[in-house]
Amino acid sequence: MCGRYRLSRRKQIIEEHFETQPWDNDWKPRYNIAPTQPIPVIRQHPKEPTRQLSLMKWGLIPNWARDASLGSSTINARSETAAAKPAFRDPLKFRRCLIPADAFYEWKRVGAAKQPYCFEVDEGELFAFAGLWDGWKNPSGDWVKTCSILTTIPNAVMSTVHDRMPVILHPDSYDLWLDPGMQNVAAISELLKPFDARLMRCYPVSTRINHVANDDAGCSAPVQLVQAQNRLFA
Repeated sequence: MCGRYRLSRRKQIIEEHFETQPWDNDWKPRYNIAPTQPIPVIRQHPKEPTRQLSLMKWGLIPNWARDASLGSSTINARSETAAAKPAFRDPLKFRRCLIPADAFYEWKRVGAAKQPYCFEVDEGELFAFAGLWDGWKNPSGDWVKTCSILTTIPNAVMSTVHDRMPVILHPDSYDLWLDPGMQNVAAISELLKPFDARLMRCYPVSTRINHVANDDAGCSAPVQLVQAQNRLFA
């Protein structure tokens, strides 16, 4: 799964990298983004070949849901079964998005505790998760936009820590993934593969990442594994 990630770039860099329209939001670099929080999402304009940035709540609430509670269990969608799941079936066909990031975190069990690791592409370059989104009307009648990150089987780098990994899309696939006119689920699903392990790296980080209140550069700073384990068992 993917339950924490980093997006430490300023919004101007995000706009330039993903070639989006100017974003009217005062985004600040984040180092410990957690489920249910508002996160940047990139969609294609439905009638124009332009990309737009907006904020959505992480944890997809299907448009047919009776309440918002379902969102806590839909932060991720398994790519192998998304087309058959009621919550993800329509979003996979009609409502796909990019979720920009420059790292994500996963935990590996070490004895009775868990050691967090940071995963990066090309030593911390910007990349995009394959995302799905939906709109849900709350009891007050307001629309709430929410999203989910697709996952797949792990590559060689990821498999040493966890048995799933988020789908990281190759930049050449962005246009096809975002294209609202592309509704061939079988063709789209071909993009949902493990990212090339040769372009990734991972390293242990402090258990400070375990606490949502910690949100600074130290969350993704490398640590010596022995030191990290000493803190776990202290």
